Amino acid sequence: MTQQSDKLRNIALVAHVDHGKTTLVDALLRSTGTFAAHAAVIERVMDNDDQERERGITILAKAAQIEWKGTKINLVDTPGHADFGGEVERALALVDGILLLVDAAEGPLPQTRYVLSKALTLDLPVILVINKVDRQDERKEEVLLEVEQLFLDLAHADHHLSFPVYSAVARESRAMKGLGMPASDADLSPLLDAIVEHIPAPKNDPTAPLQAMVTNLDASDYLGRLAIGRVISGVLRKGDNVAVCQKPTDANPAPILKRKLSSLFQFSGIERSDATEIVAGDLFILSGIEEVEVGDTIASVDNPVALPRLEVDEPVLRMSFGVNTSPYAGRDGKYLTSRHLRDRLNKEILGNVSIKISNTEVAEVMEVAGRGELQLAVLIENMRREGFELQVSRPEVITKDIEGKRHEPLESGTCDVPEEYVGAITQALAPRKGRITDLRPGDPGRTIVSFEAPSRGLIGFRSLLLTVTRGTALLHQSLAGWMPWCGELPHRLGGAMIADRMGTTTAYALDNLQLRGTLFVSPGDDTYEGMVVGENSRDDEMVVNAVRAKEKTNIRTHSHDDGPKLATPVTHTLESAIEWIGDDELVEVTPNFIRIRKRYLTLEERRKYTKKSNN
Repeated sequence: MTQQSDKLRNIALVAHVDHGKTTLVDALLRSTGTFAAHAAVIERVMDNDDQERERGITILAKAAQIEWKGTKINLVDTPGHADFGGEVERALALVDGILLLVDAAEGPLPQTRYVLSKALTLDLPVILVINKVDRQDERKEEVLLEVEQLFLDLAHADHHLSFPVYSAVARESRAMKGLGMPASDADLSPLLDAIVEHIPAPKNDPTAPLQAMVTNLDASDYLGRLAIGRVISGVLRKGDNVAVCQKPTDANPAPILKRKLSSLFQFSGIERSDATEIVAGDLFILSGIEEVEVGDTIASVDNPVALPRLEVDEPVLRMSFGVNTSPYAGRDGKYLTSRHLRDRLNKEILGNVSIKISNTEVAEVMEVAGRGELQLAVLIENMRREGFELQVSRPEVITKDIEGKRHEPLESGTCDVPEEYVGAITQALAPRKGRITDLRPGDPGRTIVSFEAPSRGLIGFRSLLLTVTRGTALLHQSLAGWMPWCGELPHRLGGAMIADRMGTTTAYALDNLQLRGTLFVSPGDDTYEGMVVGENSRDDEMVVNAVRAKEKTNIRTHSHDDGPKLATPVTHTLESAIEWIGDDELVEVTPNFIRIRKRYLTLEERRKYTKKSNN
């Protein structure tokens, strides 16, 4: 179906985490009749991954198509979280304008600045939507002034400073032009009209030779690797032979593959429907090209000309993923072998462009590199829920040699915190070799702290930050380049308490151990030799018997027979366990348990390893 490009709009919804992008997409889908009247619709329908729902964040950029007064509108919902910033950049390559959402109480936050700067660099027109104007603490007039100041800071041209402003309550599908509270009977018509009016139609030429940019990948169990992107010129037709212009290398500066398009799809509501052809300006999904990568150009066979390449953020952290080798392996999961693990990771890189995998010297262990610890934790959590058992190492940064010296990744970050916690932030950053670069007032009672720190210094920083600020901090970080290796960084304070035998923990044994440190287990938990059951209050490791039962004697006294009073143990989440472990420790991950263990389980093996590493 050929479609006039003047009846088409491509727009991305961008905002800081939790400002209502995905909720607004839901509302737009409802308002345009995309869902049938009888359909049961779940909230945040675009966040179709369980973790996206639980964490309340969008992880992958996704698209949907709606129709309004005869115009088709492609909506691209983007992540607001820094670890998935590469998804945002690729999403902007698909669109001709952005809908910038800002919370009416919180105002523009670090990620708002990051995304807006990218959009203005690409000269994309902006529609500003001040969302959640029904909040008790809304301050829409001040927020608008803050956004205007942000545009002044970031604009490259005068026309960037004029943009339409709308107020919305996305949750209730209400919007109005200008500042104010939408009427109780209002709908999203003003916003939809604004998209058609202010976002330009694609200026792509359907008569020119074919050029289509691949901006994202997905995977299908039936079709294999799927390429998602936008047709820049010409027409993409199902069944045609095409040329794939790949990434140049020193050996081959213009590598070109010739392939046939076995299937072609377009976005239709939140589904994907078969298409015979897709014209310039529209978005496509295609299969049949297993070798395709993000940034490749799909071009005509007769005239294969590559478009300027879209680059993906390089990974900065890596972890090893191995088969579970603990004595309790196989109790919980369905997928236990290295073949299962390898197949699952290969499937992940089909659709996840920012993760790289490589082999190690040990066949059962693979190395996985990604943009940040949250991204890797999301992958591990997904595998755990699918029934995998695995053991993972502590993340380490990827270094590179620059002019003969070892360099490590440098992150720049901004942290929005209540004023009383600024001291706590600076204290938390100091041992991590962080440096405060700017302090400025934010919203009333809040301060924006800008800093730079090595990437490995920020492993676990997010969870620490939320703890010390009681969940009130907002953190955004992005890769700022490379810095000379800054030496050893402090890790945890105490050594590990290591179980010396297999069994079930007893309250009697734990009562004695809690005097010497912090426990990670409760009475009745299963342990094995080499499993870490707590943290010693001193920095040396301690091998303990956590399963010892009280000896039975025929002497009873009141004072001896009081039940032990145990402190609540520390329950590690996946992220906190990954951050806590040392280089000689692993996190055992199964569908039901997260355990910390030594890499070498027996005391004899650990002594041999220590002796070998010291020589």
